[in-house]
Amino acid sequence: MTSAAGATAAAIAARREQTKIKLDRVQKAIGQLRRERGRLTVRAIAERAGVSATFLYENYDARNLVQQAATNSKRQRDQAATEAHEQIEASWRERALNAEAELTRTQKEVFAQRQRIGELMGQLRDFDQMVPGESVQALTTENTTLKRRVH
Repeated sequence: MTSAAGATAAAIAARREQTKIKLDRVQKAIGQLRRERGRLTVRAIAERAGVSATFLYENYDARNLVQQAATNSKRQRDQAATEAHEQIEASWRERALNAEAELTRTQKEVFAQRQRIGELMGQLRDFDQMVPGESVQALTTENTTLKRRVH
C-alpha cells in the first residue's frame, strides 16, 4: 500500500504542478490582452493561455483571475469613456461660453449702431427744419440744372 500511497501523492503533486503552470499561463495571457487592449473574455483568455474554458470556470483561482481582470477592464473602459465624455463636454462648454461672449459683444455693437443711427436721423430732422421750403425747391432746381449741363 505504500507504493500506492506514494503513486497517489506523486499524481496529486503532478496535478498541482500542472495547475500552477496553467495559472501562470492564464496570468500571462491576461497581461498580454491588457497590453494589446483586447477584450478580456473567458474564451479569449483560454485561447491565449492554451487552456480550456472549462478549466477557467472550474478552477477557483483561475475563475478569480478572470473575474478580477474582467472587472478591472470594465472599470478602465468606463473610466476612459467618462474621461472622453468629460473632454467632449468641456469642449462644448467652452464653445457655448465663447458664443455667449460673442453674442454679448454683438448686442453691444447693435446697440451702439442704433444709437448712431438715431443721432444721424436727428441731424437730418434738424437739417429739414433749418432749411425753409423755398430753399429746398431752389436747391432741387439748381441740382437739375447742373445735371443737364453735365450731360
